[in-house]
Parts: sequence; structure tokens; C-alpha cells
Amino acid sequence: MIVSNTTPLVAMAMADRFDLLNRIFGQISIPRGVSREVVEEGQERPGASEVREAAWIKVVEVQPKLAVAVLVDELDSGESETIVLAREMQADWVLVDERLARRKLAMLGIPTIGTLGILLKAKEVELIETIRPEMDKLRARGFRLTRRVYEDVLRMAEEA
Repeated sequence: MIVSNTTPLVAMAMADRFDLLNRIFGQISIPRGVSREVVEEGQERPGASEVREAAWIKVVEVQPKLAVAVLVDELDSGESETIVLAREMQADWVLVDERLARRKLAMLGIPTIGTLGILLKAKEVELIETIRPEMDKLRARGFRLTRRVYEDVLRMAEEA
């Protein structure tokens, strides 16, 4: 059971590697708030058409609205709905990059993986040969990535 927040969907589309999400994880569930952020509010945003057309992405209405409302004080609505949906569905993994959301999920005992972790996983299962060009493409298209993180990921991928 995989739940995704907005950023990994957008980032993988930016890297022209949206297909890796399906190839690694199979079906992915996203809350309605994430769908709104990517598809409805971001018509020109990378990922909008990919999410809209992906039969393997299931949009789910989050039921405990009170739980979402409590989290919205600290997180945006997409992140809040992602956390509540992950808990509700007893997700095996949540695709999320934002640090505060990752911390909240860790407190709930739900594992997370971010965009760079997805690329590392893709290399591990031999869906891509190298990570460097993927990270370079992300950086060139506006994905924030510090020099230290860039170098750390290259070391993890044994490309440094």
C-alpha cells in the first residue's frame, strides 16, 4: 500500500521519470488534496497530465476531516491529507519529501521515501543505470538540492 504526496509526483515528472513510480511501486493512492494541488491547481505544472492519465494512481477522499484540520495548522492541506490517508490505509510507504511531514509520519511508524530515495531504489533494481543525470535534470528544472545532499546521494549510489 503506497500513498504519495505532491512533490515526488511533480519531481519525477520533472525528471521525465514518472514511469518509475509505477514500475517500482505499482498502484499508488493519493488524497484528493494532492490531486487538487497537482492536477487542478497546477494545470501547467509538471505531473498534471501524468497524474490525470495514470490508471495506476487512485484518488481517495480522506474521511476523518477533523484529523486533517488538526494537521493543517503545521502542514499544507495536501501533506495533511497524505498523512491521514497513510494512517487510515495503513500504508507500507509514503512518498514525501517535506521534512516536517516525514517527521510526523515517523512518529506514526510509517516509512517514507523521497524523490532521491526513489531514484536510488530505481538504480538498485536496475531500472536506471546512473543517478547523476537524473539529479542534474531535476536541478536544471528547479528542484532544490543542496551540494551536500547531491554528493551524499552520489556516494550512496556509488557514483562519487
